[in-house]
Amino acid sequence: MEDMIAVEGLRKVFHTPFRRRRVEAVKGVTFNVRQGEIFGFLGPNGAGKTTTLKMLVGLIRPTAGRARILGGEPGAIDIMARVGFLPEQPYFYDYLKPAELLDVFGQIFGLPRAERRRRIDSLLDLVGLGDAKNRVLRKFSKGMLQRVGIAQALLNDPELILLDEPMSGLDPVGRKEVIDLIASLKDRGKTVFFSSHILADIERLCDRVVILHKGEVKHAGTLQELLAQGDRKEIMVNGTLEDGWSGRPGIHAVDRVGGAVTRLLVEAGASDGVLRDLLDARLEILQVADRRISLEELFVADAGTGPVGAKEVAG
Repeated sequence: MEDMIAVEGLRKVFHTPFRRRRVEAVKGVTFNVRQGEIFGFLGPNGAGKTTTLKMLVGLIRPTAGRARILGGEPGAIDIMARVGFLPEQPYFYDYLKPAELLDVFGQIFGLPRAERRRRIDSLLDLVGLGDAKNRVLRKFSKGMLQRVGIAQALLNDPELILLDEPMSGLDPVGRKEVIDLIASLKDRGKTVFFSSHILADIERLCDRVVILHKGEVKHAGTLQELLAQGDRKEIMVNGTLEDGWSGRPGIHAVDRVGGAVTRLLVEAGASDGVLRDLLDARLEILQVADRRISLEELFVADAGTGPVGAKEVAG
């Protein structure tokens, strides 16, 4: 079966009008999204997530590379009729009520009047706005407007749903409700692609993940595959190590953890050699345990601000 989204070598270069600078926002990105999965597009602010999403829905054209969505060209009317999309910062006519706004979108999709009313009532209840349907949007909080945006993304009963930072502006209760909603979409056979920088949401929901940094794919795969790239051994020794140990190849950290006990965090492949060196130094080894890198550590490492460098987790 053809992928719901197929991206190959996608690039986008912007030219600033005044300083005439060349900014490469997306640099040869390649990934695919399979039918029926929840796919996480993870990266810090400015990583290129929104630019990539805009290319997927045809709002901007790529400089190079190719993107296919539902087997067709991004932006094609017949393709986009089967897609639901929530941008990162949606704009709505704030003098309308939510039901009125959704009715406008329903007419754009060509839904019959009775079908529009049925779907609008159902979706407003689904996103927790059933009691606010007669309130104008200018009186809504940011989180409530985000719920309206999710409702409009689902109005056409899409096969593929693209959400750019869907949990933005939501309180903890609202976030949980949206997470549950996204999980239920998968149960209904929908494919969900959403971008986020909130790691907990990615870990709870996603079948597969792409981590983007400065416009480039740093990691791609299931969470299990990604985190396996950072396998470590935690070695506890009785004794104090000299300063030179922290700079040895394969050793990521050397810490005192109380008394004379020292903890070493070592690459799994280098652990045998480190253990031999510790024994040669006549140090008592108290414990050797497996330690897998967390998604947060992997994410921070890609930004170059954590203790584990990007090269060290690339495999």
